[in-house]
Amino acid sequence: MSIGRIVLAATPLGNPADASARLLEAFQTADVVAAEDTRRVRRLAADLGISIQGRIVSFYDAVERERSEELVARAQEGSFVLVVSDAGMPTVSDPGYRLVALAIERQVPVTVLPGPSAVLAALAVSGLAVDRFCFEGFLPRKAGERSSRIAELRDEPRTMVFFEAPHRLAAMLDALAVGLGAGRSAAVCRELTKTYEEVRRGPLSELVAWSQDGVRGEITVVVAGASDDERRDAAGLSSEQGWVEAVRAHESAGLDRRSAIADVARHAGVPRREVYDAVIRAKRAEE
Repeated sequence: MSIGRIVLAATPLGNPADASARLLEAFQTADVVAAEDTRRVRRLAADLGISIQGRIVSFYDAVERERSEELVARAQEGSFVLVVSDAGMPTVSDPGYRLVALAIERQVPVTVLPGPSAVLAALAVSGLAVDRFCFEGFLPRKAGERSSRIAELRDEPRTMVFFEAPHRLAAMLDALAVGLGAGRSAAVCRELTKTYEEVRRGPLSELVAWSQDGVRGEITVVVAGASDDERRDAAGLSSEQGWVEAVRAHESAGLDRRSAIADVARHAGVPRREVYDAVIRAKRAEE
């Protein structure tokens, strides 16, 4: 008996015309189609003018663990299992991770059918730097946990991408403005590839004001990473006093002065001589 395979397939974000020829073929030849929402996948098939011949099963968060066992077993028996989410790539803030891990453990072939991605689409139109970025998914719903997570990202230098529900967008943007700074550049991408696609760009303070009246649709938020100045401020290295305190902290931790000065200078983005002179001046002032 030949072993089957599991294929993770990206589906259109909103415009059915973005479906690839490979996706159409996969829908029509798969033995099992595991869909986050079975109604949506049937509607997509109808929009594409195709018929799904295989069995369609639900594959959402609450059933992912037990359904993964079933899907891997089907693949072990020789079935072609196609996995799709509501839009974009499965496993990206959607079910699929446990399935892939289990398939690898059971030595079942797993491959990907690439296509639309809300993360990459939003990055492309954001107008922000895309040479380095990180995906943060959904921020916590509770205000305290959300603020703590944002605090961890305050000096993140890479462009950050988030997902958010429309009814929580205003609160999320406000928390980002408080935690990262009201002037931090960002872009809110709404309904990408759809009829009412909209991209709002500007400082977080402006986006907070814009979102107060309510926003609808699928939302992806892109936020600029911390600048060198912001990172120095966050580390307390934007002043001579900060340099001196950082050197002393390194020395208290067991680092020799020369190495401590070199490390502080590197993070502060200044010549080592300037940090050295600041340390000497501070020492003389105390004598």
